[in-house]
Formats: sequence, C-alpha cells, structure tokens
Amino acid sequence: MRMNSPVTKRYWFGLVLAGVLSNAVALRAEPAPDVRRDATVEAVEQVMPCVVNIATKSVVPVRDQFEALYRQMFRLPNSYISLGSGVVIDEAGYLLTNDHVVRRAQQVEVKFNTGTNVYQATIVASDPTRDVALLKLNAAPGEKFHAIKLAREDDLLLGETVLALGNPYGLGGSVSRGILSSRSRTVPKEGSPLDIPNWLQTDAPINPGNSGGPLVNLRGELIGINVAVFNRTPEGEPVQGIGFAIPIRLVEEALADIFPTESVKSFWFGARVKVGTTPLVVTTVQPESPAGKSGLKAGDAILQVNGKEPKSFLDFADLLAANATEKVSLTVQRGTERRDVSVQLLPEASVFNARLVRDKLGVAVSARALQLGGRQFRAFEITAVEADSPAAKAGLQKGLLMVAIDDQFPSDIPGLAKLLYPKKSGEHVQVQMLIQKQNDYVISLQEMVAELVIR
Repeated sequence: MRMNSPVTKRYWFGLVLAGVLSNAVALRAEPAPDVRRDATVEAVEQVMPCVVNIATKSVVPVRDQFEALYRQMFRLPNSYISLGSGVVIDEAGYLLTNDHVVRRAQQVEVKFNTGTNVYQATIVASDPTRDVALLKLNAAPGEKFHAIKLAREDDLLLGETVLALGNPYGLGGSVSRGILSSRSRTVPKEGSPLDIPNWLQTDAPINPGNSGGPLVNLRGELIGINVAVFNRTPEGEPVQGIGFAIPIRLVEEALADIFPTESVKSFWFGARVKVGTTPLVVTTVQPESPAGKSGLKAGDAILQVNGKEPKSFLDFADLLAANATEKVSLTVQRGTERRDVSVQLLPEASVFNARLVRDKLGVAVSARALQLGGRQFRAFEITAVEADSPAAKAGLQKGLLMVAIDDQFPSDIPGLAKLLYPKKSGEHVQVQMLIQKQNDYVISLQEMVAELVIR
C-alpha cells in the first residue's frame, strides 16, 4: 500500500480520528478531583478507626494532681460513665489513654466510632507521673484492629497543622484542627509530675471527653496524647482555649518503663528495645540476664524472633513469650553483619524473689494486701531483720510495712526484687514504709522513710 494513495490517507485519517475520539471519551469519563479531599480529610480517615471512647461502670475517687483538672473539664459526678478517649497503637488491641482517665475505673469499656461492638479492656500498666496508661482489649482470639502509626520523636515542626481527635461520651468521632503552637519547653526532672511546660501546645480545641485521644500530624502519625485544655486564667477570666498534649517522646519513654521487655509474661529476658523504631533497636542489656549471656548487645536491631518479624515492641514481647520455655532464636543486625542469637529465658520467680531482697537489704518480707482510704494496695511486711545488715543499720524492725522503693510502688515481691536488682553495692535507696499503730482499738498507719545502703 502506497503512503500517498487516497486509500492510505483515508486509512490513517481514520486511525487518528478514532484516537482523538477515544481520548475525548476518556477525558469526559474521568471525574474531576474533589476539592474537599485535602490532607486533613485523608489524615482523619486514616486515624479515626483507631480512636475509641473509654467508659467505666463505676468510679473510685482518687486524690491526685489531676483531680482538679478532672473536675474542671467534666463538671460531672464520679458516677458518670464516660471518662475520655483513647487510641489503638497495636493491631492486637493495645491502646493508649491518660492515666487520669482510667485510674478511677474498676471496670473499663471501650467503644469504637464505627460498629456496635463494646469491648471490655484491662489496664496493663500505667504511669501517673507522665499521665500515660496502656490498656488491652479483651477481644476474640486472632481479632485485629486498626493501629495508628507513631511519629518520630524529633519530627515536630513548629506551626505545622495538627489534628486533635477523640470520641467524647461515646457519641462518635470528634475532630478539631489547629497548629503546633509550642513544642515541649522543658525536660521534666526525674520523678516529678508533668505539667504545662513539658507538654505540646496547640490551638486545636480539645473538647471535654477528648483526654487520652490522639494529636496527629497531616501524615496521620501520632505526635502526642491529648491531656488538657486551658480556657480560664487563675483568676477565672475566660481566655481563648489552648490545648495541651503529652509529646510522643514522653509517651514512648513511659511505655518503655511501664511495659519493659526485660520481662515478658513472668519470664526474664533481660534486654529492652526502643519503642517506636522499625526495626526494633536494643537500648539496654542486663549483664547477667539471658539476653546478656547470649551475646545480645545495645544497638542490635531485632529483625526476627523465631523467623517472624516483630511489628512493634508489644508484638516483640508476645513473640518472646510464645516460646518462653524453649530457646528463642533472634536474628539481629549489628552494623553490617547479620547474625543469629539463641536465648533461653528464665522464670522470673527463679531470679526475682524474696531471697534477692534479703541479699540486697538484709530483710525477709512477705506480701500483704491493705485497704487504706477506700483503696487497695500491696505492702511487704518485714518478718525478720538480719543483724548488722543495711536494714538493721537504718533502724528497720520486724512488723514494718514496705510500700515503695525510690517512689516506685511494686505490686508483688518479684516487682520489689526487680527494683533492687540493678542497684549496685554501696548505692543508696529510699524505702517508704508504714507503721501500724493501735490506740483504743483503732489501727492507724503512719508513714516513715528510711535510707538504706545496698550491700
């Protein structure tokens, strides 16, 4: 066929015309982009399935630094059921909220923004100083949940758009938008309660009931946990609402302390990983622990546990516990080298027990449950004091009740022993105790603090 023949020209003209018409039809069929679907909408759609309402069937009155804040924000009696919000951080059903939201709860219920399922939840651990609590949904075996992504702790831009989300009173998802007005101004002193200087500040309104909900960036990443709103001066004058959130750096520090991977479900592993990193990175290794004896070192990146990649520090603990009675195989990256490490976990009771307490302090103890001011807590009664021991030199006697070591309150003897384990010989510790006194058939408890030198 000749290219300049009339037939050929008509043929090529037909092909070009068909292509033009086809493109025109495709252009007409393609919908115009929705101008409403911006980064804010997309971040909300990504995060909202992680946001929950937290409620309780009964509330225990507590006197603490958050009591006035609780009263101011909710203006409700203690019997009111809805206390705040939370956010899921692990697909297995672990979620974060404020300690002041759940500390008063005897039974915790969790409701998502969508669906009709209401879950019971267990308080796994909490940190009153940082006001962070970790909960676990009592879900069906194998049930998975949408989990929020954690932002890098140093990835905060002053003036960037932020979103405060929550599920107040179980009425449904709530969203407010603002900017990051101020990053954490000061680093809190160890053991001191957090307050406004340690928090993120935003002009995104934080509504009552949103405490414990997430503060996120436009990538849908968690940068903080909503904690408070400031809308009145100390003199009671109204001001424009200012919201505060606990920064992700402090949240991760709290999680590492209240859910340490040194111990997993009553077994001793002996190494801690950094929360929020991918892959998980080992931060500390206890020298005489199973992890230490296996050759694991700080800085090692955990790639696999028994052939499975841990998705989070919580998943890592579950994978370790799943094979706790057998040797656990870890694949780690150390610099440019990839290596396998074999670890044999030990039952905690074989290491952290009353014998360790006696070795460190020179006292024999037994656990007791006490009721004080309507609250139940653990104490450790001194049943014997060794002569010339640190306890004897500090004046401790049989019958005293130990309740805390350096302002940390263990719930059982293994927990007490864990607090003493890292203390070196010659190191000083403060022991908080209670003295039982009886007058006219009335038993009272008086506080006492003693400083002991570890032997």
